[in-house]
Amino acid sequence: MASQICLPLSNQTPYYNHYRRSSPKFHSSIPRAINYHSHENNKNPTKETLLSPFSLTKRSLNSSALALFFFGLLPSNANASVEKDLELERYTDFEQGFTLLRPSSWIQVEKAGATVLFEEANAGSNNVGVVVNPVRLDSLGEFGTPQFVADKLIQAEKRKESTKDAEVIGVAERPGLRGLQVYEFEYKVDSTRGGMKRILSAAFVASKKLYLLNIAHSDKPESPLDTHKRAVLEEILHSFDAAPST
Repeated sequence: MASQICLPLSNQTPYYNHYRRSSPKFHSSIPRAINYHSHENNKNPTKETLLSPFSLTKRSLNSSALALFFFGLLPSNANASVEKDLELERYTDFEQGFTLLRPSSWIQVEKAGATVLFEEANAGSNNVGVVVNPVRLDSLGEFGTPQFVADKLIQAEKRKESTKDAEVIGVAERPGLRGLQVYEFEYKVDSTRGGMKRILSAAFVASKKLYLLNIAHSDKPESPLDTHKRAVLEEILHSFDAAPST
């Protein structure tokens, strides 16, 4: 299970590259994951050695790995005000092999099951988290299509006692580093722990590891997710990729 993963101390610590965002790149009339395509040219990634043998079939991936989308990363409260502007910076973990943009003002916290987790100050329910888990798959396509994975993800969410309703809004696939398959999902959850939430998720498999990104934000009817903040979260979603080689 995710909570039992042991991660060694890296000899090459994650680095931050400052990135200022002046205006939203996307409008929010439709789920942008549907229209996104990557045009970045990246270097070949460095393959990581697995920390320990780990056997994961399609059935066990359905019951355990998909649950990592939700483990410790979904909001439990959403009562703080939303920042009007967010400045992003590049976060890269060469040891685990992934990179993404993150809000520079959000705080990095430790939480069981999460490889890295960033929370909005005074609003921990708004967060960005990544989980990395070794698998036997060479690509996410070996497990299923984006829609298939989305259906399993929602089924897992609906089985939680705290979930009142869950609905998929958008599903997409885009190319990542060296053409690897990256699946993106957008859905909303109505929970007894925090009310309405907007979730943006991405997943890919590289070097026999499953990488899962989960972006959670409050989206209540009385305080909906604003257009600018949504665009920033989409930018984080689309930035998630395998780390380039050093």
